[in-house]
Amino acid sequence: MNYDRREGIEIKYRKGDLIRRFFDGSKRYFLIALAASLVTTVLNALTPQIFRFSIDSVLGGSKYMYLADHLWILALLLVGVAVLSGISQYICRANTALAGENFARNMRDALFAHVQRLPMGWHDKNQTGDIIQRCTSDVEVIRNFVVTQLLEVFRTVFLIITSFGMMLSMNVELSLVVLLFVPIVVFYSAVFYRLIAKRFIVADEAEGELSTVVQENATGVRVVRAFGREQFEMDRFREKNDYFAKLWIRLGTLSGLYWGVGDLITGLQVVTVIVLGAARAVRGDISVGEFIAFASYNTTLVWPIRGLGRILSDMSKAGVSFERVDYIIRAEEEAYENTDGSVCSEEDIQAYKESNAGTENVSDHVNIEYEDHKDGSAGFDIVFDHVSFGYEEGQRVLMDITFQVPQGHTFGILGGTGSGKSTIIQLLTRLYELKDGQGSITVGGEDIRRIPLEKLRGSIGMVLQEPFLYSRTIRENIAAVRPDASLEEIRRVAKIACIDDAVMSFPDGYDTLVGERGVTLSGGQRQRVAIARMLLEGAPVMVFDDSLSAVDSQTDSMIRKALKEHMKDAAVILISHRITTLMGADQIMVLNHGKIEEMGSHQELIQRDGIYRQIYDIQMSRDDRQMSQENSRPVRDDRQMSQENSRPVRIDRQMSQENSRPVRIDRQSMKKDAEGSVQGARCKKGGAEDGGV
Repeated sequence: MNYDRREGIEIKYRKGDLIRRFFDGSKRYFLIALAASLVTTVLNALTPQIFRFSIDSVLGGSKYMYLADHLWILALLLVGVAVLSGISQYICRANTALAGENFARNMRDALFAHVQRLPMGWHDKNQTGDIIQRCTSDVEVIRNFVVTQLLEVFRTVFLIITSFGMMLSMNVELSLVVLLFVPIVVFYSAVFYRLIAKRFIVADEAEGELSTVVQENATGVRVVRAFGREQFEMDRFREKNDYFAKLWIRLGTLSGLYWGVGDLITGLQVVTVIVLGAARAVRGDISVGEFIAFASYNTTLVWPIRGLGRILSDMSKAGVSFERVDYIIRAEEEAYENTDGSVCSEEDIQAYKESNAGTENVSDHVNIEYEDHKDGSAGFDIVFDHVSFGYEEGQRVLMDITFQVPQGHTFGILGGTGSGKSTIIQLLTRLYELKDGQGSITVGGEDIRRIPLEKLRGSIGMVLQEPFLYSRTIRENIAAVRPDASLEEIRRVAKIACIDDAVMSFPDGYDTLVGERGVTLSGGQRQRVAIARMLLEGAPVMVFDDSLSAVDSQTDSMIRKALKEHMKDAAVILISHRITTLMGADQIMVLNHGKIEEMGSHQELIQRDGIYRQIYDIQMSRDDRQMSQENSRPVRDDRQMSQENSRPVRIDRQMSQENSRPVRIDRQSMKKDAEGSVQGARCKKGGAEDGGV
C-alpha cells in the first residue's frame, strides 16, 4: 500500500514536471488567457447587479428619476458590459488557442525526437499503431485538458467565489441553500471520475490496438491481396472495432447516467431557490430586484458546478493519456553523448565522404587522412572479438564470433535463415548493445561502445534486403542522405548501382514519384535505388544485407564490378544466400545456428567438404564449377570474368528467360532456391553429424 502511494506521488510529480516542461513558450499566452477569463467573469457578475439596481432603485423608487426617464442609459451600460465581456472573451480564446497549440507542438516535437533515439529493443516491444496513437490522440487529450479545462477550473473557482460573494451580500439563508447543493454535485462528480477512469484506460488501449490493425493492413496491403486474405483482415478488424465500440458504448451509458442524475440535482437546486426566493419576495423579506439577481446568480452557478463533473471526466482521460505519454518519455534513450579518444573521428568520416562524393575513385584520398594515427591502426578495420549475443536472456543468437574485415577488403557472410547474419550488422551499428562479457567489436581499433553513435552510424552505409523508400521522387530518395547533392552526383551513384538507365526510361526521369514505400518500383529497382542512396553517402564501411536478392545475376555482377572499381578503399560486408554474390569476396564466413562453421576464401572453401561446398554444388552448374576451378587468378577478379562471360551463371536462369512467365517471378523463385540450398545443406550436414543420411 505504501509502495502504491509512493508510486502515485511520483506519477503526480512527473505529470507536473511534464506540464512545466512543455509549457515553455506558452506561459505568457496562458496567463493572458487566464486574466481575460477572470475579467469576463467579473463583467458577467455585474450584469445581475445592473438588473437589480434598475428594478429596485430606478423603476421601484423615486431616487433616480432621471435614470427612470432615460432608461437608454442603463441599456447602454448593459451593452457596454456585454461588449467588454465579448472582447475579453475573444482575448481569452485567442490566447488559449496559442497556448494550446504551442503546448501540443512542444510535446509532439519532444515525443518524436525521443522516439527517434529509443533503442531497437524498445521498438520491438511496442506496436507502431500504439506509438502513433500515444503521440497524436493522447497528446490532443492532454492539450485539451491542460489548456482548456485547466483554465476552466480557475474560471469556475473564481466564478463561484464571486457569485457567492454577491449572493451572500443579498441574502445569507438563500445562499446557504445554494451552497448545500455544491458538495453533493462535487461528491457525485468525484464518484463518477473514479468509475470512468478505469474504463477509459481499457478503451484507450483498445483504440491503440485498432490503430495497429489499420496500420499493419495498410502497410501490407499487397500481401493481403496476393494471398486473398481480405475477408480474414476484415473479420479481424471487425472484431477489434466491435470490441472498441462496445467499450465506448459503455462509457457513453455511464456518461448518460451521470448527466441524467446531474440534471435532476441541478434542477432541484434551481426549483428550490426559485420557490424559496419567490416566497421571501412575496413576504417582503427581499426585493424583487434581489430575487431576480439571486435567481440569475444561481443559474449562472449551475452549469459551472455541473461542468466540474465534465472537467473531472476529462481529468481522468488526461491522467491516462499522461501516463501513456510518460511511458514513452521515461524510456531510456541510446547513448548519443560525445566521447573522446575515438579513432574514427568526425573529421576522418567527413574527409572520406567529401573525397568520395567529388571524385570517381576515392582511393587516392582516404589513406592520407589516416597517417595521423600514431598507433598504426587502419582507419576503418572492423574486428569482432569473441562476440556472443542474444535478444532474450538465455537464448543466444551468436556464439563466439571472431573475424576481421580490413579496410579496402570485402567480407562475405553466408548462412541460413536465423543463423545470425543480420544480428552481426545490427550489433556493428549498435542497434543492439553488447553487454559486458559478450565480447567486443572495434572499428579502427576503437571499441564501438566508446564511439558516439552519430559518428559510428555516419561511417557505416547499409542497404537492407527490403529497403525503405519515401513517398517522394527518386531524386529525393537518393539524395535523402545529402539533400544538397547535384543531379550529376545522383546520376553518378545511380550508374554504379545500375539504376540510371531504368530511371531515365521513365517519363519524368528522376522526378518520378515512387509512391508509398516505393510501391511503383519493382523489388530490384527499390534495392538499387537504396544502393545508390548509400553510395551517395560515401560511407567508408558498406554493408549489403542480402540487398542484391531481388536483382538478376547479370545485374548483380555488374553492381559488384562497379563497386569494386569505384570503392576500393571501403570495408565491404556482403550478406547473401547466393554463392555468385559472395565468391568474389576476400574472405567468406559460413554461419550455422549462430556459430562459425567455416571461414576462408572461395577457393579454400570449395576445396573442403563443408556446408559452403554443398551449397556451391547445389547452386552452380557443372560448367560454372569447371570454370571456377580452372581459374587460377585471385578470386576477387572472378567477378570481372563472370561479367565478360555471356552465358548466365545458372542454366535454369537461361531457361527462365526463354520461359513465357515473367522473369521477376523466377527471381523470387531463385531466391527461395538459394535459401533452400542453405537450409538443405545445413540440414544435410546436421544429419551427417547425427549419424543420419
